[in-house]
Amino acid sequence: MSQTEGARLFREAWIAGVRRHFPGEPKPGYVTPWEDTPEWERRAAGSVYQQVHHFIEISGGYATRLTREQKSRYVATCWTAQMFKHFEDPKPGYVADWPELPEWQRETDADIFEAIEKALV
Repeated sequence: MSQTEGARLFREAWIAGVRRHFPGEPKPGYVTPWEDTPEWERRAAGSVYQQVHHFIEISGGYATRLTREQKSRYVATCWTAQMFKHFEDPKPGYVADWPELPEWQRETDADIFEAIEKALV
């Protein structure tokens, strides 16, 4: 899967997770379709996809045995690094540590990891 295809998979898994886990009506930016997603966000999604893909690959596939929390933490940490890459002074909420993230976001991040896992099998 190319980085662009991986980025799209990431974005689609994000949107599906937000729709599944977000309490109430999500902000429009949370569910913006791929075609309207800003270029920096597309690049960030592709980078995190590649990191998760590589992580699963170098673990010999055993990363699938991680807990949902571990999977979520990994995605969140990779995404935080992208926020620092793309923003000189990101908002604190963009770079919050995993325990400070809302439950819906932690669950969505785990869903993203699992969507990438599924695509690799």
